[in-house]
Amino acid sequence: MAIIDKIKAKAKADVKHIVLPEGEETRNAQAAAIIAREGLAKLTLLGNPEKVREAANGASLDGIEIIDPATSDKCAAYANMLYELRKAKGMTEEKAAELVKDPMYYGVMMVKAGDADGLVSGAIHSTGDMLRPALQIIKSKPGIKTVSSCFLMECPDKTYGDNGVMIFADCAVNIDPDAEALANIALGAADSARALAGIEPRVAMLSFSTKGSAKHDSVTKVQEATRIAKEMAPDLMLDGELQLDAALVEKVGQLKAPGSAVAGHANTLVFPDLNAGNIGYKLVQRLAGAEAYGPILQGIAKPCNDLSRGCSVEDIVATVAITAAQAQG
Repeated sequence: MAIIDKIKAKAKADVKHIVLPEGEETRNAQAAAIIAREGLAKLTLLGNPEKVREAANGASLDGIEIIDPATSDKCAAYANMLYELRKAKGMTEEKAAELVKDPMYYGVMMVKAGDADGLVSGAIHSTGDMLRPALQIIKSKPGIKTVSSCFLMECPDKTYGDNGVMIFADCAVNIDPDAEALANIALGAADSARALAGIEPRVAMLSFSTKGSAKHDSVTKVQEATRIAKEMAPDLMLDGELQLDAALVEKVGQLKAPGSAVAGHANTLVFPDLNAGNIGYKLVQRLAGAEAYGPILQGIAKPCNDLSRGCSVEDIVATVAITAAQAQG
Protein backbone atom coordinates (compact mmCIF):
# COMPACT_ATOMS: atom_id res chain seq x y z
CA MET A 1 0.00 0.00 0.00
CA ALA A 2 1.33 3.45 -0.92
CA ILE A 3 2.21 5.70 2.01
CA ILE A 4 -0.50 8.25 1.11
CA ASP A 5 -3.12 5.47 1.21
CA LYS A 6 -1.95 4.53 4.69
CA ILE A 7 -2.23 8.18 5.76
CA LYS A 8 -5.73 8.42 4.30
CA ALA A 9 -6.75 5.30 6.22
CA LYS A 10 -5.34 6.86 9.39
CA ALA A 11 -7.27 10.09 8.74
CA LYS A 12 -10.54 8.15 8.30
CA ALA A 13 -10.01 6.25 11.55
CA ASP A 14 -10.16 9.42 13.70
CA VAL A 15 -11.79 12.21 11.69
CA LYS A 16 -10.48 15.72 12.37
CA HIS A 17 -11.83 19.16 11.44
CA ILE A 18 -9.76 20.96 8.78
CA VAL A 19 -10.39 24.49 7.51
CA LEU A 20 -9.65 25.57 3.92
CA PRO A 21 -9.44 29.39 3.75
CA GLU A 22 -9.36 29.41 -0.06
CA GLY A 23 -12.91 28.11 -0.44
CA GLU A 24 -13.71 30.31 -3.45
CA GLU A 25 -10.87 28.75 -5.44
CA THR A 26 -11.95 25.95 -7.81
CA ARG A 27 -9.34 23.32 -6.86
CA ASN A 28 -10.10 23.75 -3.15
CA ALA A 29 -13.85 23.47 -3.64
CA GLN A 30 -13.51 20.41 -5.85
CA ALA A 31 -11.01 18.77 -3.48
CA ALA A 32 -13.43 19.43 -0.61
CA ALA A 33 -16.11 17.41 -2.39
CA ILE A 34 -13.70 14.44 -2.68
CA ILE A 35 -12.52 14.75 0.93
CA ALA A 36 -16.11 14.78 2.20
CA ARG A 37 -17.10 11.86 -0.01
CA GLU A 38 -14.12 9.77 1.16
CA GLY A 39 -14.60 10.73 4.83
CA LEU A 40 -11.04 12.01 5.25
CA ALA A 41 -11.95 15.06 7.36
CA LYS A 42 -14.73 17.28 8.56
CA LEU A 43 -14.35 20.44 6.50
CA THR A 44 -14.99 24.15 6.67
CA LEU A 45 -14.61 26.20 3.49
CA LEU A 46 -14.17 29.95 3.92
CA GLY A 47 -15.62 32.44 1.46
CA ASN A 48 -18.84 33.84 0.08
CA PRO A 49 -21.19 30.82 -0.01
CA GLU A 50 -22.44 31.59 -3.51
CA LYS A 51 -18.88 31.90 -4.87
CA VAL A 52 -17.79 28.72 -3.06
CA ARG A 53 -20.62 26.70 -4.62
CA GLU A 54 -19.87 28.22 -8.01
CA ALA A 55 -16.21 27.20 -7.63
CA ALA A 56 -17.27 23.59 -7.03
CA ASN A 57 -18.53 23.40 -10.63
CA GLY A 58 -21.42 21.15 -9.70
CA ALA A 59 -19.52 18.91 -7.26
CA SER A 60 -21.54 18.15 -4.15
CA LEU A 61 -20.62 20.14 -1.04
CA ASP A 62 -23.22 18.38 1.10
CA GLY A 63 -22.10 18.12 4.71
CA ILE A 64 -19.40 20.76 4.30
CA GLU A 65 -19.61 23.91 6.42
CA ILE A 66 -19.22 27.17 4.49
CA ILE A 67 -18.46 30.33 6.45
CA ASP A 68 -18.11 33.86 5.11
CA PRO A 69 -15.62 35.64 7.40
CA ALA A 70 -17.04 39.01 6.32
CA THR A 71 -20.36 38.23 8.00
CA SER A 72 -19.49 35.59 10.61
CA ASP A 73 -20.83 36.03 14.14
CA LYS A 74 -17.47 34.71 15.43
CA CYS A 75 -15.57 37.76 14.15
CA ALA A 76 -15.91 39.80 17.33
CA ALA A 77 -14.60 36.99 19.54
CA TYR A 78 -11.75 36.21 17.15
CA ALA A 79 -10.83 39.89 16.87
CA ASN A 80 -10.66 40.21 20.65
CA MET A 81 -8.51 37.08 20.89
CA LEU A 82 -6.18 38.34 18.16
CA TYR A 83 -5.86 41.72 19.83
CA GLU A 84 -4.95 40.13 23.18
CA LEU A 85 -2.42 37.83 21.52
CA ARG A 86 -0.68 40.55 19.53
CA LYS A 87 -1.20 43.83 21.40
CA ALA A 88 2.35 43.72 22.74
CA LYS A 89 3.48 43.67 19.08
CA GLY A 90 1.45 46.77 18.22
CA MET A 91 -1.88 45.18 17.28
CA THR A 92 -4.85 47.51 17.73
CA GLU A 93 -8.49 46.54 18.24
CA GLU A 94 -9.37 48.17 14.91
CA LYS A 95 -6.65 46.30 13.02
CA ALA A 96 -7.65 42.98 14.64
CA ALA A 97 -11.29 43.52 13.62
CA GLU A 98 -10.16 44.14 10.04
CA LEU A 99 -7.75 41.19 9.87
CA VAL A 100 -10.18 38.49 11.03
CA LYS A 101 -12.39 39.22 8.03
CA ASP A 102 -9.50 37.99 5.87
CA PRO A 103 -10.11 34.25 5.28
CA MET A 104 -6.47 33.40 5.98
CA TYR A 105 -6.51 35.07 9.41
CA TYR A 106 -10.03 33.83 10.15
CA GLY A 107 -8.92 30.25 9.42
CA VAL A 108 -5.86 30.55 11.66
CA MET A 109 -8.05 31.96 14.44
CA MET A 110 -10.40 28.97 14.06
CA VAL A 111 -7.44 26.68 14.71
CA LYS A 112 -6.12 28.80 17.58
CA ALA A 113 -9.55 28.88 19.23
CA GLY A 114 -10.00 25.11 18.87
CA ASP A 115 -12.86 25.49 16.38
CA ALA A 116 -10.80 23.53 13.84
CA ASP A 117 -7.96 21.01 14.26
CA GLY A 118 -5.83 22.15 11.33
CA LEU A 119 -5.57 24.35 8.24
CA VAL A 120 -4.51 23.91 4.61
CA SER A 121 -3.87 26.88 2.32
CA GLY A 122 -1.49 28.17 -0.34
CA ALA A 123 -3.13 27.46 -3.69
CA ILE A 124 -3.54 31.23 -4.18
CA HIS A 125 -1.51 32.54 -1.22
CA SER A 126 2.27 32.79 -1.21
CA THR A 127 4.12 30.73 1.40
CA GLY A 128 4.91 33.95 3.28
CA ASP A 129 1.27 35.07 3.37
CA MET A 130 0.24 31.62 4.57
CA LEU A 131 2.99 31.19 7.17
CA ARG A 132 2.95 34.68 8.67
CA PRO A 133 -0.38 34.47 10.52
CA ALA A 134 0.23 30.84 11.47
CA LEU A 135 3.61 31.62 13.05
CA GLN A 136 2.36 34.82 14.71
CA ILE A 137 -0.80 33.31 16.18
CA ILE A 138 -0.40 29.54 16.58
CA LYS A 139 3.36 29.58 17.19
CA SER A 140 5.65 26.64 17.87
CA LYS A 141 5.23 23.57 20.05
CA PRO A 142 6.50 23.82 23.64
CA GLY A 143 10.24 23.17 23.69
CA ILE A 144 10.64 23.77 19.93
CA LYS A 145 12.08 27.14 18.94
CA THR A 146 12.18 26.62 15.17
CA VAL A 147 9.19 25.88 12.95
CA SER A 148 10.40 24.10 9.83
CA SER A 149 9.17 21.86 7.04
CA CYS A 150 9.65 18.40 5.69
CA PHE A 151 8.77 16.40 2.62
CA LEU A 152 7.42 12.89 2.90
CA MET A 153 9.19 11.01 0.11
CA GLU A 154 8.28 7.63 -1.36
CA CYS A 155 10.72 6.19 -3.89
CA PRO A 156 9.75 3.47 -6.37
CA ASP A 157 13.15 1.87 -5.65
CA LYS A 158 12.56 0.45 -2.18
CA THR A 159 16.29 0.05 -1.43
CA TYR A 160 16.68 3.06 0.85
CA GLY A 161 14.79 4.39 3.84
CA ASP A 162 11.97 2.21 5.15
CA ASN A 163 10.79 0.37 2.07
CA GLY A 164 11.43 3.51 0.02
CA VAL A 165 9.78 5.90 2.49
CA MET A 166 11.87 8.78 3.87
CA ILE A 167 11.58 12.20 5.51
CA PHE A 168 13.59 15.12 4.06
CA ALA A 169 13.97 18.34 6.12
CA ASP A 170 14.09 21.35 5.88
CA CYS A 171 13.22 21.90 2.23
CA ALA A 172 11.01 25.00 2.28
CA VAL A 173 11.26 27.34 5.29
CA ASN A 174 14.64 28.03 6.94
CA ILE A 175 17.23 29.37 4.50
CA ASP A 176 20.41 29.06 6.58
CA PRO A 177 19.60 27.65 10.04
CA ASP A 178 22.20 27.94 12.77
CA ALA A 179 23.20 24.91 14.82
CA GLU A 180 20.38 25.25 17.36
CA ALA A 181 17.76 25.70 14.64
CA LEU A 182 19.16 22.70 12.75
CA ALA A 183 18.85 20.60 15.91
CA ASN A 184 15.22 21.66 16.25
CA ILE A 185 14.62 20.75 12.60
CA ALA A 186 16.04 17.30 13.29
CA LEU A 187 13.68 16.73 16.22
CA GLY A 188 10.73 17.95 14.16
CA ALA A 189 11.71 15.60 11.34
CA ALA A 190 11.86 12.68 13.77
CA ASP A 191 8.35 13.51 15.01
CA SER A 192 7.14 13.68 11.39
CA ALA A 193 8.68 10.28 10.63
CA ARG A 194 6.70 8.72 13.48
CA ALA A 195 3.44 10.62 13.04
CA LEU A 196 3.15 10.56 9.25
CA ALA A 197 5.22 7.68 7.92
CA GLY A 198 4.74 5.40 10.92
CA ILE A 199 8.46 4.65 10.98
CA GLU A 200 10.98 4.79 13.80
CA PRO A 201 13.33 7.62 12.79
CA ARG A 202 16.99 7.07 12.06
CA VAL A 203 18.17 10.64 11.58
CA ALA A 204 21.21 11.58 9.52
CA MET A 205 22.62 15.09 9.88
CA LEU A 206 23.94 15.61 6.36
CA SER A 207 27.11 17.37 5.25
CA PHE A 208 29.81 17.15 2.59
CA SER A 209 31.94 15.72 5.41
CA THR A 210 31.71 12.48 7.40
CA LYS A 211 33.02 12.45 10.96
CA GLY A 212 35.53 15.23 10.45
CA SER A 213 36.78 14.21 6.99
CA ALA A 214 36.62 17.89 5.97
CA LYS A 215 37.06 21.14 7.85
CA HIS A 216 34.79 24.14 7.27
CA ASP A 217 32.44 26.37 9.23
CA SER A 218 29.44 24.65 7.61
CA VAL A 219 30.75 21.27 8.81
CA THR A 220 31.25 22.64 12.31
CA LYS A 221 27.64 23.84 12.28
CA VAL A 222 26.33 20.35 11.53
CA GLN A 223 28.60 18.83 14.19
CA GLU A 224 27.30 21.30 16.77
CA ALA A 225 23.70 20.70 15.68
CA THR A 226 24.23 16.97 16.15
CA ARG A 227 25.54 17.54 19.67
CA ILE A 228 22.59 19.78 20.60
CA ALA A 229 20.03 17.38 19.12
CA LYS A 230 21.50 14.46 21.08
CA GLU A 231 21.32 16.49 24.29
CA MET A 232 17.69 17.42 23.58
CA ALA A 233 16.65 13.86 22.65
CA PRO A 234 19.23 11.39 24.01
CA ASP A 235 17.11 8.35 23.07
CA LEU A 236 16.68 9.40 19.44
CA MET A 237 18.66 7.39 16.89
CA LEU A 238 20.59 10.30 15.32
CA ASP A 239 24.11 10.72 14.01
CA GLY A 240 26.25 13.17 12.09
CA GLU A 241 27.90 14.69 10.37
CA LEU A 242 27.38 12.20 7.51
CA GLN A 243 27.75 12.42 3.76
CA LEU A 244 24.70 11.21 1.87
CA ASP A 245 26.26 7.93 0.74
CA ALA A 246 27.44 7.22 4.28
CA ALA A 247 23.91 7.87 5.53
CA LEU A 248 22.16 5.60 3.01
CA VAL A 249 24.54 2.89 1.75
CA GLU A 250 25.40 0.23 4.34
CA LYS A 251 28.83 -0.63 2.92
CA VAL A 252 29.83 3.04 2.73
CA GLY A 253 28.43 3.76 6.19
CA GLN A 254 30.46 0.93 7.73
CA LEU A 255 33.60 2.23 6.04
CA LYS A 256 33.20 5.94 6.80
CA ALA A 257 31.36 5.81 10.16
CA PRO A 258 32.05 2.43 11.73
CA GLY A 259 29.91 1.70 14.78
CA SER A 260 27.19 4.19 13.84
CA ALA A 261 23.64 2.88 14.25
CA VAL A 262 22.41 5.38 11.66
CA ALA A 263 25.09 5.27 8.95
CA GLY A 264 23.92 3.13 6.03
CA HIS A 265 20.39 2.88 7.44
CA ALA A 266 19.04 6.46 7.63
CA ASN A 267 15.38 7.11 6.85
CA THR A 268 15.25 10.76 7.97
CA LEU A 269 17.60 13.19 6.24
CA VAL A 270 18.33 16.63 7.71
CA PHE A 271 19.94 18.96 5.19
CA PRO A 272 22.37 21.67 6.33
CA ASP A 273 20.50 24.51 4.59
CA LEU A 274 17.62 25.28 2.27
CA ASN A 275 19.76 25.18 -0.87
CA ALA A 276 20.67 21.56 -0.20
CA GLY A 277 17.21 20.54 1.00
CA ASN A 278 15.22 22.09 -1.83
CA ILE A 279 17.58 20.84 -4.53
CA GLY A 280 17.82 17.43 -2.89
CA TYR A 281 14.12 16.64 -2.75
CA LYS A 282 13.55 17.88 -6.31
CA LEU A 283 16.42 15.74 -7.65
CA VAL A 284 14.94 12.64 -6.03
CA GLN A 285 11.43 13.56 -7.21
CA ARG A 286 12.43 14.24 -10.83
CA LEU A 287 15.29 11.81 -11.45
CA ALA A 288 14.20 8.90 -9.26
CA GLY A 289 10.45 9.32 -9.85
CA ALA A 290 9.70 9.67 -6.14
CA GLU A 291 6.38 10.90 -4.81
CA ALA A 292 7.02 14.06 -2.78
CA TYR A 293 4.32 15.16 -0.33
CA GLY A 294 4.84 18.60 1.17
CA PRO A 295 6.02 20.98 2.31
CA ILE A 296 4.61 19.78 5.62
CA LEU A 297 5.09 22.18 8.52
CA GLN A 298 6.64 20.67 11.63
CA GLY A 299 7.26 22.12 15.06
CA ILE A 300 4.10 24.26 14.97
CA ALA A 301 1.67 23.91 17.87
CA LYS A 302 -1.28 22.92 15.64
CA PRO A 303 -1.02 21.68 12.07
CA CYS A 304 -1.10 24.26 9.27
CA ASN A 305 0.19 23.21 5.87
CA ASP A 306 1.14 25.04 2.72
CA LEU A 307 0.21 24.18 -0.86
CA SER A 308 2.10 24.94 -4.03
CA ARG A 309 0.29 27.48 -6.18
CA GLY A 310 0.60 24.92 -8.95
CA CYS A 311 -1.06 22.21 -6.87
CA SER A 312 -3.63 19.80 -8.27
CA VAL A 313 -6.94 18.76 -6.72
CA GLU A 314 -5.25 15.48 -5.75
CA ASP A 315 -2.44 17.40 -4.01
CA ILE A 316 -4.99 19.24 -1.87
CA VAL A 317 -6.75 15.99 -0.95
CA ALA A 318 -3.41 14.44 0.07
CA THR A 319 -2.37 17.50 2.09
CA VAL A 320 -5.67 17.56 3.97
CA ALA A 321 -5.23 13.87 4.82
CA ILE A 322 -1.69 14.56 6.05
CA THR A 323 -2.89 17.53 8.13
CA ALA A 324 -5.68 15.43 9.63
CA ALA A 325 -3.15 12.71 10.54
CA GLN A 326 -0.90 15.32 12.18
CA ALA A 327 -3.86 16.62 14.18
CA GLN A 328 -4.35 13.18 15.70
CA GLY A 329 -0.99 13.57 17.43
